[in-house]
Amino acid sequence: MLWRITYFLLWQVVGGGLGWWKGGPWGAALGAALAGWVWFVWDLLRGARVLRWLRTGDLAEVPSARGMWGEAADRARRLLRRQEAEIRDSQSRLQEILAALQATPNGVVLLDAQARIEWCNQMAASHFGFDAQRDMMQSIGNLVRDPEFTAYLAAQDFTHDVVLEGRLSTPSRPVRLSVHLHPYGDGRTLLLSRDVTALEQAEAMRRDFVANVSHEIRTPLTVLMGFVETLQTLPLSADERSRYLGMMAQQALRMQSVVQDLLTLSRLEGSPPPGMAEWTPVFALMHRCEEDGRALSGLLTQNQPRPHTMVFPSAEALRAEGEIAGVAAELQSALSNLISNAVRYTPAGGTITVGWQRLADGRAVFSVQDTGPGIAPEHIPRLTERFYRVDRSRSRETGGTGLGLAIVKHVLQRHGATLGIASTLGKGSVFSVTFPANRLRGFSLPG
Repeated sequence: MLWRITYFLLWQVVGGGLGWWKGGPWGAALGAALAGWVWFVWDLLRGARVLRWLRTGDLAEVPSARGMWGEAADRARRLLRRQEAEIRDSQSRLQEILAALQATPNGVVLLDAQARIEWCNQMAASHFGFDAQRDMMQSIGNLVRDPEFTAYLAAQDFTHDVVLEGRLSTPSRPVRLSVHLHPYGDGRTLLLSRDVTALEQAEAMRRDFVANVSHEIRTPLTVLMGFVETLQTLPLSADERSRYLGMMAQQALRMQSVVQDLLTLSRLEGSPPPGMAEWTPVFALMHRCEEDGRALSGLLTQNQPRPHTMVFPSAEALRAEGEIAGVAAELQSALSNLISNAVRYTPAGGTITVGWQRLADGRAVFSVQDTGPGIAPEHIPRLTERFYRVDRSRSRETGGTGLGLAIVKHVLQRHGATLGIASTLGKGSVFSVTFPANRLRGFSLPG
């Protein structure tokens, strides 16, 4: 401020001096007045330049000035630079937050006070079928048409979540989404979505497992207790006693089978994968499976006019198939189980075809095809669950504990193999096992 007054006085002195030199006292007064106006206009122009720059805020065009206006421009430049640095830092943090929200396995949607979409991550777009660009500022109620969600949004009670059916859900592959709204800010809402399909399936499997184990053991136990009570209270002949004891032995064997299969599953889940030291000829493995399958078929159709037609690969072809690495007893149990299931569920007179096929990439496929009743698509994903049965009444007739395919799945996983299931209602099913190339040796690839 002192320099500003000093400059003004200097202009007055110079103007007055020039006026005195030209016109005496009156010239001095006029010169001083003109010098004051010139200084005022010059200072006004400098201030106008600073104000014009402040309106644009472009740091590349800071006006060069001295004095008060120069200091004001310099201070404004510093403030703008600090503000730009803060904005860049805020934008960087915002991008990091958005990147973290994109990386989360849950869907995230930011809604404004009118429940319109302000932002959503890719997982939410996948869950609900949103388009990140097209659906911005669209009402969430217009895009998610599930009645349960509509009621949840209208009730404004967000203390709990709501479980909806996913847009990609099908009868054979159900998808379940947990959706929870969280109010925040000035009327805004955060929507979180989570795929809970696996959790619901695990919970359903746990409930079914407990119920089925209880049922599988309780039923024969009830029969046993009934027979024991009969033997204790009623006078029976030797033949009746022998028949009742035979039935008791049958029920005890049934319980023993359930317990044995549960122990087998526990052992398979807790043991490491088998190594590559034990090799079994494919011919020997398939021969034992054929013997088991034909024996079971003969037992089930001995009183039927037409037995099963069972087709196996020829011995000559199997001898050229080399060897397979793994625990022979486990492999035989798994493959025989698939054949046994085909025999049990194929009516007398039907055909069971067992195959072994080499693939060009070194893998091999074992397959069992039957002409049984087939399996509905919604049952196929759950067939390897413990105690899962498509038709409980039919399963009781055909025997088994309901653990066979669960054991098959674990045996194959331990040996690096995969199980494939294809079925058509009324036409039959095909169960296939694909063995990896590293567990096969001693055969030539098909040309």
